[in-house]
Amino acid sequence: MTLDEEFMLKALELAKKAGELGEIPVGAIVVDGAGNIIGEGYNLREQLCSPLAHAEMIAIEKAAEALGQWRLTDCTLYVTLEPCPMCAGAVMNARLKRLVYGAFDDKNGACASVATLFDEKFTHIPLVRSRILRERCGEVLTEFFSRIRDK
Repeated sequence: MTLDEEFMLKALELAKKAGELGEIPVGAIVVDGAGNIIGEGYNLREQLCSPLAHAEMIAIEKAAEALGQWRLTDCTLYVTLEPCPMCAGAVMNARLKRLVYGAFDDKNGACASVATLFDEKFTHIPLVRSRILRERCGEVLTEFFSRIRDK
């Protein structure tokens, strides 16, 4: 198992916590250059009544707090679902070195699926790796929405 897969498994654990709360099951972690998890989050939009409470936003905010600065230049964000435009923007604004995600988001994905913001001429563009544990990340979402439809 690769290091990227190991960190994605941790993000998947967080996604499952979100699902248990009735949130769309997306989990994210930020890892520093030494391999330490310095921020983690999962979707909390319903719980916090906030459109900003995406897993990535929460993990990035916690990582910035942990480092005492907003520049996360030597860090990697792992997230179970392709980031939306807001979260892709946060990745760029935080100056994250890498973005690693699992499943594609055919409705709101801003890294490959609907749009590719990282192809534009922004100040900072991260290295991107997709499809890490793609099937497992997708299954968590599929099972969640299947349960919702059954209710």
